[in-house]
Amino acid sequence: MSVVDDISFPAPRESGCPFDPPPAFRRAATRISLWDGKPCWMLTDYRDVRAVLSDRRFSADTRNPAFPFLLPGQQQLRREKPNFLRLDDPEHARLRKMLTTDFLIKRVEAMRPDIQRIVDETLDAMVGHGSPADLVAEFALPVPSLVICDLLGVPYEDHEFFQRQSVRLLDSTIPPQDVRAAFDLLIEYLTDLAATKHAGSTGILAKLAARDDLSAEEVANNGLLLLLAGHETTANMTSLSTLVLLRNPAQADRLRAEPELIGGAVEELLRYLTIVDTGLPRVAMEDVELSDGLVVKAGEAVLLILSMANRDEELFPGATDLDVTRDARRHLAFGFGVHQCLGQPLARAELQIALSTLLRRLPRLRLAVPFEEVAFRNETLIYGLKQLPVAW
Repeated sequence: MSVVDDISFPAPRESGCPFDPPPAFRRAATRISLWDGKPCWMLTDYRDVRAVLSDRRFSADTRNPAFPFLLPGQQQLRREKPNFLRLDDPEHARLRKMLTTDFLIKRVEAMRPDIQRIVDETLDAMVGHGSPADLVAEFALPVPSLVICDLLGVPYEDHEFFQRQSVRLLDSTIPPQDVRAAFDLLIEYLTDLAATKHAGSTGILAKLAARDDLSAEEVANNGLLLLLAGHETTANMTSLSTLVLLRNPAQADRLRAEPELIGGAVEELLRYLTIVDTGLPRVAMEDVELSDGLVVKAGEAVLLILSMANRDEELFPGATDLDVTRDARRHLAFGFGVHQCLGQPLARAELQIALSTLLRRLPRLRLAVPFEEVAFRNETLIYGLKQLPVAW
């Protein structure tokens, strides 16, 4: 099999439909060459992606010498004590178990009134400033930031700092040393913040800081993962979902008429958009046979393209179309297996509340600029929008 060496991460999207996965990903199992010359399997088939994610013979540990880093900046962040997402069991399970109760469905359901209050107050402020407005800056980003700050025990007053550094951390176009500098600033911030916490403080950061079996580095690394995932992913999903619904007014009207569809609609939006714009990397620890006789050998790197798996026509007929009535529950937007996103119940609740409230309270919401002028975030590892000018 020939090796493809012209794929960059994140890969460019087509101008025609910026919601579709990059053309470079639309291949069957492909051998690619990464920026450092390291070979890697790029897998796009739903069966293969799901099989690898649920197979413990594939490692997610970034300390493995064969681990595939997609960008020089990511390699700069290799740590002796990575966050639990970058570890295998039993280290992964030990750290994840400390956080599981904070993201249980029952716990998140109890948070819904507070999330609704945050959504209402944020929307009140945006409307109060008058039409038009940038929905990213005035709604999509503040809502998840306020929620995760409250949950972690991070002062929201610091949001401009950690949002700015988070964007730099995920930017594929800046020098690796600048990515590392943004990471160090965030780790220093969270380390100092954790040091001020005590057993009586509230929030996940205080809970982790009070444990004797965690180092300050582990507290900061895992706190950063939660802070980053808690606001970046949900903010971009909220703004992109809003734009998709504005571009599909019949789907938006269906949700206004039948608001009980919002739960399934959010699953469909997660499937359709799949905003992790690079894929999930793994390393095979043994020889593993996948579909169609493909054998990934021990020590070989693998990159799993979630966006293509979620466009599988056998599982999701008409996959390139958005259908808010589709049963999309088997999508892989949150990953799968032991590393499946810990915060998915919270993300689902925030998206359901934010989108349904927008549709209900602003029935005349519309783009304030031509669609061609909407600024997409093509340079970051999480796909999204830079601004979303809207009027109502």
